[in-house]
Amino acid sequence: MAGERGEFGRMIGRVGLAFACVMLTAATPPVLPGPQSISEADKAVGAQAHPDMLEEFGGPYRGSQSDLVRQVGLKVAAQTGIANSGTAFTFTLLDSPVENAFAIPGGYVYTTRALLALMNNEDELAFVLGHEAGHIAAHHADKRNKVTQRSAVLGALGQAVLGQVLGNGAIGQFGQQLGQAGINRLMVGHVMAFSRGEEFEADDLGIAFMQKAGYDPLASSTMLSSLAAQTALDSQVRGDARTTPRWAMSHPDPAARVTRSLELARSMAAARGEGRRVDEAFLLKLKGMLYGDDPKQGVLDGQNFIYPPDQLRFTVPDGYGMANGATAVTITPKSGQGGEAEFSGGAFAGSLDDYLSRAFTALTKDKTAVSIKPTSLTINTMPAAAASAGAKGSDGTGFDVTIVAVQVAPGKVYGFTVKQPQGQGLGDLAPMVNSLRRISAAEASATRARIIDVVSAKAGDTVQSMAARMAYSDMAEQRFRVLNALPAQTTALKAGARYKLVVWSGAAASAVKPATAKAGSGTASVTKAKKR
Repeated sequence: MAGERGEFGRMIGRVGLAFACVMLTAATPPVLPGPQSISEADKAVGAQAHPDMLEEFGGPYRGSQSDLVRQVGLKVAAQTGIANSGTAFTFTLLDSPVENAFAIPGGYVYTTRALLALMNNEDELAFVLGHEAGHIAAHHADKRNKVTQRSAVLGALGQAVLGQVLGNGAIGQFGQQLGQAGINRLMVGHVMAFSRGEEFEADDLGIAFMQKAGYDPLASSTMLSSLAAQTALDSQVRGDARTTPRWAMSHPDPAARVTRSLELARSMAAARGEGRRVDEAFLLKLKGMLYGDDPKQGVLDGQNFIYPPDQLRFTVPDGYGMANGATAVTITPKSGQGGEAEFSGGAFAGSLDDYLSRAFTALTKDKTAVSIKPTSLTINTMPAAAASAGAKGSDGTGFDVTIVAVQVAPGKVYGFTVKQPQGQGLGDLAPMVNSLRRISAAEASATRARIIDVVSAKAGDTVQSMAARMAYSDMAEQRFRVLNALPAQTTALKAGARYKLVVWSGAAASAVKPATAKAGSGTASVTKAKKR
């Protein structure tokens, strides 16, 4: 949530990469593209979309690591055969806590700080950027005709997020995608919904480009292995089995990609060692980089969401998980069965009833007004209003959509949009709505960010002892292993070797202890919004 949530912010889900299995095809050295240039049409598309992509993905990261991404990217881009690669390509490190990388026409390549944090050497970064440059060099977007202009992209995106709507302004399938398809994934899906074959081709080109630039192609397999391990960890942390995002269905099975890239890399003369190499100089360049949620965008702390900018906090019930995005928080059941919700809002000049009316109207396909009868409420001393409407899914199953708007301060309104089975209103998510409360300035300022630290192991240090210094109270050992690409059986650490830790900002790594937060208390009058 960069800055405010926006009135009816789009949803973002931190949905782990999960891929459908495919038949493994033999890797052979790719045929590299010949001399070419980026077309004026693609430049125009990219230039138009780039500012909005930055806005949706948290903006460019301002740390020194951005220069690292650009420098490595330009080295790889120089091998693509695209004329004037130094100016034709734009490499951006995004301020996003989601592991991701993508490209759009016009030479725009993006990776996130979350993905960069997984890397252990510059070669792995070269592969990621080479893979995305491969999509551009191979004209994959043109072949699939997925991008013509940004309005078409966002039009399809809005339809995917908000669902189809029945006639006369009645809400139809709203909530179908809630929580399982984030703005990051959907945006990339509509921009670069490549086939499995094209993903393999981009892998091959990325390996070839990085090898020509002087990097070890074996790092492609270690990067893919780390990404697969992080994906599995994310799923384990969430404790759920969310539906695979539509864009990810085009990607090959991660194990297939690892095996295939390893086979191709080993066939190249420049391959060195086994690829799993730690570059301590590279690690030190990551030191101090923000990791996970930025307090300016809100922080997930167990079952709590804390938003320091507007001094707000709420708690989701056990059995539910949250995903913190650029413009909204999505709430979904860990089991896959239950209600779904979104929290968004920010500056709003009208009344609470105006907010509800506009929110329901925004959910209709043709943006027609929806007749609602708001109910006035009070939530922890804050004025609120709620309304519900009935809807039907694609299978004809009925459900309720309830929106609760809360005046958190003059000119500031936040809202919960909740989907539950028909007749349940807020259902088991009523306690979440009830828990919304203001926090003090001291509480807000005490909300710290996590950052990457790089430390040297001492004699006798183990995975367990080092993980105890991580700024996490859950699954610290697994997080430490994945962050440093250590096999599951690793226990002892090499004295003097450097390792990455995730620590609280402003605290020395040796002094870091996991912090636990208590759920907010307080009473509220919301139990179930009435449908009239």
